Amino acid sequence: MSPITKDATIDRAALTGDPAGELAGELASFAAALADEARVLSRRWFRTPVAIDTKPDDSPVTIADREVEAALRRRIAERFPDHGIFGEEHGRDRLDSEIVWVIDPIDGTRSFISGWPVYGTLLAVLERGVPAVGVIDMPVLGERWTGRAGAPTLYSDGTGAERPCRARDCRRLADATVYTTSPDAFDAAGLRVFETVSRQARTRRFGGDCYIYGLVAAGLIDLVIEAGLQPYDYLAMQPVIEGAGGVITDWEGKPLTMDSDGRVVAAATADLHAETIAAIARAAG
Repeated sequence: MSPITKDATIDRAALTGDPAGELAGELASFAAALADEARVLSRRWFRTPVAIDTKPDDSPVTIADREVEAALRRRIAERFPDHGIFGEEHGRDRLDSEIVWVIDPIDGTRSFISGWPVYGTLLAVLERGVPAVGVIDMPVLGERWTGRAGAPTLYSDGTGAERPCRARDCRRLADATVYTTSPDAFDAAGLRVFETVSRQARTRRFGGDCYIYGLVAAGLIDLVIEAGLQPYDYLAMQPVIEGAGGVITDWEGKPLTMDSDGRVVAAATADLHAETIAAIARAAG
């Protein structure tokens, strides 16, 4: 394992200044309550004729995106008025705070407006810039993954019970099932890299948005390679993937931060991650 990969996967709890995990536990509980509320709200608009607007980056947005985020921001401000918030739809507030919430109210808006149930709500809590809590919630499917720094990732299937989950022991790219949400998310150079690397895997599939990261944590797929992501797309994934024994970094193997370039690799094992990073470097030339 390279030093960069090692740094990306250990001592997260110590880095946050909360090695006992007490604050992370409180924040994870509140994040779960937020995800519960977001689930109810987003389902009110799912498969209804909502108006679709286009943002400056040509991505779609609906009233569901805006209203879900607004509701979550209100709840956070009421409970933790000194915390910062960064959301996809309503921007940044107090990002210099020690604790910052990062929100994607509907990850997979294109899926949402198409009636496809694989959209999610993403919540990350950063302590001193490091993801300490991450939640992937699937409102229609009823599934949820919750990650905390230094603790096992927990999975819930909607029955109310949580159980630890674990990425599977896939160590070679040739044995891996690799996913990406859409080839359209890559620029020309990035798509060439993805094509070269993904065709070395046993199976490659497309679609899924945030759900595919949950599937890595659940031990059902092995690898995600993506580009064009924003902090609210990837920061929640870090505690979830790492708490399940996986590794998640940028394409150079560097830890993800608020300032990362949006190119992400999430792998089930350190060996698979290292091989994938090396393959990306070769393909990029």
